[in-house]
Amino acid sequence: MRNQTIEAALAKNPHREQLIKHRFFEVVDEKAFSREQAEMVLGQWWHPLHYFPNFLGKLLAVCPQIEMKTAVSHILNQEVGEGDPERAHERFFITTMTDAGFTKAGVSEADMAPATRRLLDGYQRSTDNHLTGLGFLYGTEVADLTMVAKLGKLVRRTTGLKSLPWVDIHVKQEPDHVETAGHTMGLEYTDAELATITRGAEEMWQLWVGFFEELRNRVV
Repeated sequence: MRNQTIEAALAKNPHREQLIKHRFFEVVDEKAFSREQAEMVLGQWWHPLHYFPNFLGKLLAVCPQIEMKTAVSHILNQEVGEGDPERAHERFFITTMTDAGFTKAGVSEADMAPATRRLLDGYQRSTDNHLTGLGFLYGTEVADLTMVAKLGKLVRRTTGLKSLPWVDIHVKQEPDHVETAGHTMGLEYTDAELATITRGAEEMWQLWVGFFEELRNRVV
């Protein structure tokens, strides 16, 4: 069961709005990126993409209720390919971007920028408390498709390609991820527990804002 009241409040949260309307995305809409700039952006995106299954595994381990574990494990299963490693999201990312002409080293072996490191540190810390982790999970899923769509637009404008399998798998699976993560919001929580979940989502959104702010500063 989903709690539409909680989800609606999170959807209208100003920190989420700040992320999904970030001025980096305006740059994507307006600016022609060089291949080097696009590869730099993709190389930073790789780090949270690569860590996300680890985050889900750690969250699964600390969730106390089977309903939570079921939701998290469902998303994790899709992230790692549903039994086929070649269909894992990070594999789709590498093959999509190398097929687009970017180097494997550039899109998957770049050093972390400071804001990227802070973002990863946040995901790592979040699973010390399952409620904070659930906030990070839900906050990620309700912003992920917007972020991926903008990166897809960046790649299409830079390369001229139309078909991007990594974007396509998100378009296919992300609504299910949002719904599944939403089920965790419909469980019984105290007001204090809901506040912890909300703070987790807000922290995550703020870390992503910092991530995109640093990228914007490097390309304008």
